Amino acid sequence: MPKGSNTPVPTTALRVELGWNTGPGVPDADASALLLVGGKVRSDGDFVFYNQPAHSSGAVRHEGKRNAGGQVIDSLLVDLARVEPAIETIVLAASADGGAFGQVPGLYIEVKDAAQGAVTARFDSAGATVETAFVLGEFYRRQGAWKFRAVGQGYSSGLEGLATDYGITVDEPQQAAAAAPTAPPVAFPVTVPPPVPPATMPPPPAAPPAPPATPAQPVRLTKVTLTKSAPSVSLTKQGGTSGAMRVNLNWQVRKQFSGWASKLGRPVAMHNDLDLDLCALYELTDGSKGVVQALGNAFGALHQPPFIHLDGDDRTGAVASGENLTINLDHKQHFRRILVFVTIYEGARSFADLHATVTLQPQYGAAIDFSLDECTVPSTVCALALITNTGSDLVVQREARYLVPERGVSPQRTVDYAYGWGMNWTPGRK
Repeated sequence: MPKGSNTPVPTTALRVELGWNTGPGVPDADASALLLVGGKVRSDGDFVFYNQPAHSSGAVRHEGKRNAGGQVIDSLLVDLARVEPAIETIVLAASADGGAFGQVPGLYIEVKDAAQGAVTARFDSAGATVETAFVLGEFYRRQGAWKFRAVGQGYSSGLEGLATDYGITVDEPQQAAAAAPTAPPVAFPVTVPPPVPPATMPPPPAAPPAPPATPAQPVRLTKVTLTKSAPSVSLTKQGGTSGAMRVNLNWQVRKQFSGWASKLGRPVAMHNDLDLDLCALYELTDGSKGVVQALGNAFGALHQPPFIHLDGDDRTGAVASGENLTINLDHKQHFRRILVFVTIYEGARSFADLHATVTLQPQYGAAIDFSLDECTVPSTVCALALITNTGSDLVVQREARYLVPERGVSPQRTVDYAYGWGMNWTPGRK
């Protein structure tokens, strides 16, 4: 589509994909959406992005990223049938992280049918220079139907400037207002009135002071990416030590696997579907230890020990779902350490030719993400992240550590040995 053109779209669930070519020196980018009435958001809740991944109506959801052969795709799911009647426009935006869009080759936005994958609209953005945010497109209502318009409007003020332009309150340091100078007192002649007799009636009671206004909570745009050179982050300093923290694992298969795979140390025939399992070893302050995993239906519990729950068992790695577990940080005082890891249940001999991304999304505080390095060993288990309670802080440490089980040793026991958990293991099945 050329810039400024429009096309009808079906009132159904659509996947909006922001894509670009990655490589050395190419900044990261993030997709976001703003739901507008009269050109502005009604509240900060109408802004959907990596730190606020779902709209309360369920109509828009930020799904996350995947890397496919040097092309990165960040996705939003937009269900137009669930958009509230008051919403007139859904702005679809992109923001650059660590550079400008002049350094991002092949930037485009594509609208697909979420169920069938058929492309409804596509706009390729070209000619970017110093812009750090872009409105690439928008859905808008026209005579009872929805249309998509290719926009291509750039901002040099980044996601903050774009969000503020649409009425979002952004969390940023406020400069203290300078104290107004006090005027020197001026002397005037004073006439002293005659004494007044005391009042016979008591004065009326003073009106109670008005309660202070509750300030709106601003949106936080901060995002944390863990790397080899900066592998850890404090959840306490990020303000993310309460509420539910969602841990998501997404993966992309770079090529089709063939041959045989390992299943708990026993050879089994290959399946077409790769099945990765997100798991967590936990140790609580009372000394109890355990594992949360799909194997053996050990899905855990969120509101009682271990305060960790595995949402389900995904076999696709699709960006819309992936493997997810939730940690209840309202019970952080019970945690001593949590090791999040992933195993290959079936479908591959190792993590080679996989690209996986881990995202930790606290309910409050900045999102934390990192990618796994390329696997060069015959590994069927990878330690992802270690969360440690130091007593005064919760620290997330990027592990991204591929482990190779010895013959006859399960992946779970292998990661236990590597981190000294000291548990007894027995064979299990899904």
